[in-house]
Amino acid sequence: MEQALREAPKTRQQREDFMAALTPKSIVKELDNYIIGQDKAKRAVAIALRNRWRRQQLPADMRDEVAPKNILMIGPTGVGKTEIARRLAKLSQSPFIKVEASKYTEVGYVGRDVESMIRDLIELSKSMVKEEMEQEVEEKARRYAEEKLLDLLVPPAPGQRPAGFEASDSNASETPAPDQTREKFKQYLKEGKLDDRVVELEVQERSGPMMEVISQPGMEEMENNLKDMLSNFMPKRKKKKKLKVPDALKALVQEEAEKLIDQDKVIQEAIDRAQQNGIIFIDEIDKITGRQGMQGPDVSREGVQRDLLPIVEGSAINTKYGIVKTDHILFICAGAFHSSKPSDLIPEFQGRFPIRVELDSLTEDDFYLILKEPDNALLKQYSALLLTEELTLTFEEDAIREIAAMSAKVNDRTENIGARRLHTVLEKLLEDISFDAPDRRNTKIVIDGDHVRDKLKDIIEDEDLSRYIL
Repeated sequence: MEQALREAPKTRQQREDFMAALTPKSIVKELDNYIIGQDKAKRAVAIALRNRWRRQQLPADMRDEVAPKNILMIGPTGVGKTEIARRLAKLSQSPFIKVEASKYTEVGYVGRDVESMIRDLIELSKSMVKEEMEQEVEEKARRYAEEKLLDLLVPPAPGQRPAGFEASDSNASETPAPDQTREKFKQYLKEGKLDDRVVELEVQERSGPMMEVISQPGMEEMENNLKDMLSNFMPKRKKKKKLKVPDALKALVQEEAEKLIDQDKVIQEAIDRAQQNGIIFIDEIDKITGRQGMQGPDVSREGVQRDLLPIVEGSAINTKYGIVKTDHILFICAGAFHSSKPSDLIPEFQGRFPIRVELDSLTEDDFYLILKEPDNALLKQYSALLLTEELTLTFEEDAIREIAAMSAKVNDRTENIGARRLHTVLEKLLEDISFDAPDRRNTKIVIDGDHVRDKLKDIIEDEDLSRYIL
């Protein structure tokens, strides 16, 4: 079961079977491979994802009535809020975007409008669907591409050469090539014996306006639409490129795959996937809470909440690919709420997030587990990076404990930035080793507790110094 979860489904049927196998327990177990602790948040997102599958099994009339239960995560920075949402989306292969609430302003003011997050989501969904469909036709596209490439390497009789292609060798014979020669070159192509050959092919370029149409912030969507419109009026031109055989084959496969997939189907599937499976993570939601006693326009706070309301509760957003309904998009909001509290959000907005999860601050024991346990543990990452320089780096148990203790201590005495503190501590600890690594090939370095203390003790003890360095 665990192996099945790690194998990405390629077809629609495989994806449906994959989602059916994603039980809340298996989702939490998979998240445990990357995130330490935060069991309540993992359970909440696991149930939310499973409810999506349950909804798809309902009759059509009831299916539309079941709305997603949006989640509000409350906790300090660096405890895993974003990582939980990102890993959930990756696991379920759902379109996922992360946005900062503080980037948006109320309609009518300079800044990004809230509807742009839906347009960004549909763009991402389109890219995902297009990539999947290209993979489905890749084998067929490769066969067509190989035939075109053979036409470049072994030119056929005059009048039979495909338009837009010509051999790089100007002295190539124009007489029909025997079938056995073509088959021999085809075998050479598969064996990689032609990888050093250079061919010249013509590709079509869509020339678009290179000037900046609109320079005002917040008008990016209108600018992109104008560029797309103007590019349709510009004539298509061809450009010759000289490429080595592997690069030419790759370009031809891409060109043939583009021809084989139905672009209208891509857009329709992208819209459907964004509407049914899309996840939008809105970070720093606490930054748009209203402040008591504030005077003057508050264009980035309560106004943004009011603009977000219709999107979160369900509305139709106009995009260049068509109307996108947000009724079943899952919204996950997160914030530290240091200087405010969730009740400072306007009541209507609070009601759109019925599930509230408080994430715990990370302790020294959590830091120890983060350094060792996850599949993407920091110590594994640093060891793998240095291994590329043929330098073997290992950490003793007392060294890992010391790094965790020092990180927790700095967090307590200065700003608590959660697991991100481990990055700053490790970077300082391994600074000299990383710098000298190319000159220390075929060596083995063991980091123990004494080395950690010698390297970091003075910085840790000096509170003023640790504020600037760690």
